[in-house]
Parts: sequence; structure tokens; C-alpha cells
Amino acid sequence: MLALATRIAQAGHGAIKEALSVLAAGGLVAFPTETVYGLGADATNDSAVANLYAAKERPSFNPLIAHVADLAAARRLARFDAVALRLAGAFWPGPLTLVLPRLDLCPVGQLATAGLDTIAVRVPGHAVARDILLAFGKPVVAPSANRSGRVSPTSAEHVYADLAGRIDLIVDAGAAPLGVESTILACIGRTTLLRPGAIPRAVIERFLGGEIATAAMADVAAGDEERPISPGMLASHYAPRALLRMNAVTVAPGDALLAFGPVLPPDAGKARTILNLSDGGDVVEAAANLFNYLRILDSSGASSIAVMPIPETELGEAINDRLRHAAAPRHNAARPGAAG
Repeated sequence: MLALATRIAQAGHGAIKEALSVLAAGGLVAFPTETVYGLGADATNDSAVANLYAAKERPSFNPLIAHVADLAAARRLARFDAVALRLAGAFWPGPLTLVLPRLDLCPVGQLATAGLDTIAVRVPGHAVARDILLAFGKPVVAPSANRSGRVSPTSAEHVYADLAGRIDLIVDAGAAPLGVESTILACIGRTTLLRPGAIPRAVIERFLGGEIATAAMADVAAGDEERPISPGMLASHYAPRALLRMNAVTVAPGDALLAFGPVLPPDAGKARTILNLSDGGDVVEAAANLFNYLRILDSSGASSIAVMPIPETELGEAINDRLRHAAAPRHNAARPGAAG
């Protein structure tokens, strides 16, 4: 692909105006959401979507999330049942993606949905993202603004490090506040958790008044390596270049240590470098720091990253989900996965 002069613009009226111009011309704009930075393209423009796949080196069989400004716009893309409407009313705008039956007249291109009869939709809560979507007036696909399979970006600097020369514009509004991607639920016959995320499973279950299924139990098409039904379902995903070892209680010489909580392993002194996701063992703080700290440790030169155990409670489920994907074997370097 041709090298582009990637520009970083500080969030504000001028940056929003420039983003709209780039999107309307079929270009690519990275912008902040409350979860991570997304890479935006006009979801109705197949050429723009194809350029997005190329910029990210993302497999085209991996569907994208369509971002819209409000529920009314989402209902022009997908069919909502009663549960989906309840969830949208409670958690939108916010870090929840719903996978729903695609409407026959949905304007989002088939390339963006990987030819599926479902579509993933979200109404983000970040003010900058909402300003762009409201002004643009069309759905915008916006997977994480990084090379496919790499650690998701939580700052404009992360985006530039991965995508400089590949995209037109980065709108910089500082660090993404939540630091972990949206929770993805399928509402197709039954409510199914496809990807843990920024809204913990327990919060959704309390709201719905019962347990929700997981992807392994889903009565929907299998989310396998060849044809995932949702972003974030490829095995190797969110991966640093260094090998990652979860639930580490010992440290090997030269490891980078990603710590959690006030008590470090007794041999932590062997580590090349140490970053603590949360000294106090707070999973919310840990989620906000996760991707930034993985990037820092990955750039330390360590060949492996040892990650201390993190509880599976609340946001810990989403953190461990990302770590499992990051630690997964990378069978095919040409198709390492996709962060979305």
C-alpha cells in the first residue's frame, strides 16, 4: 500500500472537521473511544473498508464492529429483540457491542461483516467518538487502531507506533479511560457472551436477572479460526512480540514481570524490568493499565513476559481473556489474529 503522511491532531473542533473530511473521502481516521483507540472507516464504503483491512493486516474473514451515534441509528442496521433493546437502553452509550441479525436493507457493506447475516453494533460513550459519529451521520467501522494481532492501543502514541504511514489521521484525546475493549454479547435466540470486556459479566447478569451463556455454549454459528462470528474471537490476539506466560509464581532470569498486587514473587529480582498493573490489587486499575504496560514491557527487549495471577472476578475475567489470547500459540505468522 502507498505510504501516507499520517497526521496527529489534538481533539477539538478542527480535528473533528478534519476527521469528517477524511472519512467522507474514504480515508482512515484513528480516534479515541472509552475502551481503546479505534481505526475508523466509512462502513458503507467497501473500498475504505478494504483499505482498513490492508492497513491493519487484518484477515478479511474477521468481521468488524459498526459504530453509530445512537440506538435509532443502530436500529437501521440490525433487528433488535426485546432483550437487545433492554441492553441497549441500559448500557448505551458505552462499552457494549451487540451481535444481532443484520437487516436486509442494512447499508453496511458485506466486506465489513465478512458476509455474515449478523452484524456487530456499538454506540460508544467517548465524547470525541460521539462527536465524529453524530456529525458523519453514517456507520463507522472501528476495530482497534493497531496492526492485527498486536497489543491494542490506548493512546495516540500507540497508534502512531503501529500505523504511521498507513492511515491519514489520528485524533488525540489522551489516554483511553477504560483500557480494555467492549464486552460483546450476541442476541440471537439467546443472550451469549462472545467476548468479556469492560462491562463485567456479573453486571449484565444482575441486570438481566439470570446467567448468560458463553460462546462455547452458544446456539449460534461456531466462532472458529476460519469464520468467527464476532471480532476478538481469533485464538492469537492482542499479542506482544515477546512470549507471554500467565499465572507466573516464579521469575526466570531476564523475564519482564507484569505484576499484580502488593506481594511480588520471591525471585522478582531476576526480572529485567517490572511493572505492576495495580499495587493494591484493583482489577479496574489493572484493566486501564494492561495494554500500555504490555507495550512497555515488550519494548524492554525481554524475550518473555511473566504475568502474575489475576483473579477472574469482575473485570479480571476480561483481563485474563486478553492475556490468554496474547499467550496463545502463533501458528501462522501471516494471520496472527485481529484486535477489534
